[in-house]
Amino acid sequence: NHTIKMSSATLLLFSLLLGYLMATYAGNFYQDFDITFGDRRAKIFNGGQLLTLSLDKTSGSGFKSKKEYLFGRIDMQLKLVAGNSAGTVTAYYLSSEGAAHDEIDFEFLGNLTGDPYIVHTNVFTQGKGNREQQFYLWFDPTRNFHTYTIIWNPQRIIFMVDNTPIREFENAESRGVPFPKSQPMKIYSSLWNADDWATRGGLVKADWTKAPFTAYYRNFNVNTKSSDSFSDSEWETQGLDPISRRKLRWVQKNYMVYNYCNDLKRFPQGLPTECRRSRFL
Repeated sequence: NHTIKMSSATLLLFSLLLGYLMATYAGNFYQDFDITFGDRRAKIFNGGQLLTLSLDKTSGSGFKSKKEYLFGRIDMQLKLVAGNSAGTVTAYYLSSEGAAHDEIDFEFLGNLTGDPYIVHTNVFTQGKGNREQQFYLWFDPTRNFHTYTIIWNPQRIIFMVDNTPIREFENAESRGVPFPKSQPMKIYSSLWNADDWATRGGLVKADWTKAPFTAYYRNFNVNTKSSDSFSDSEWETQGLDPISRRKLRWVQKNYMVYNYCNDLKRFPQGLPTECRRSRFL
């Protein structure tokens, strides 16, 4: 009996510890986020483990984190609007406040049924963006959840999809390029009507007979210096090892739709400084 009681106590302690570890690693939408707009179009389910945003002809919806972060690794699993999503944009990004804000963007541009989504990425520093890179995905992002990650440290920003890097923006301050490193940012997401530009430059409009359009979120996780996390802080100095760099080249060769660093018409005075002598573009 004594042995059974001991093992039960051990089991209880283990389950409590496991629960604590899971709570530490995984975010809770009730605890970590505020709904910012959309009335009841944004909903939280499963005790804070699942969040949905919806868009209809009247309004979209959105949320933002209660905390702000200065550097870290941010993971979120999304399942995007299915079917005919033309004209819709699902935005998932980090941003500080004010006119000279910094921002790190994932935006998912909807499309006609059967046509691929475009993943639009951008980096703003001190209120200035114009650093767009766009990609198709190598899977249907509406069928299942996939993990979209931003790694942000003083050396670089890495955009990842299911742990595959799709873009790296390196700190080039030594060459006079501003880098976001001093303004803490909150995490934002919104689902909104952008049919004036989102799909084929605005040629394809949203089909409101298919509304409401809904995107799904789960398994949010943030690893920062301030987070009470047991995991190591690999993200603080994380770069791309040879395997990751090969993956990055594979994505950029096969799935890149647009790269501002190749747009000579847009920059007749010469490409931006960070585009020159860049080994990863």
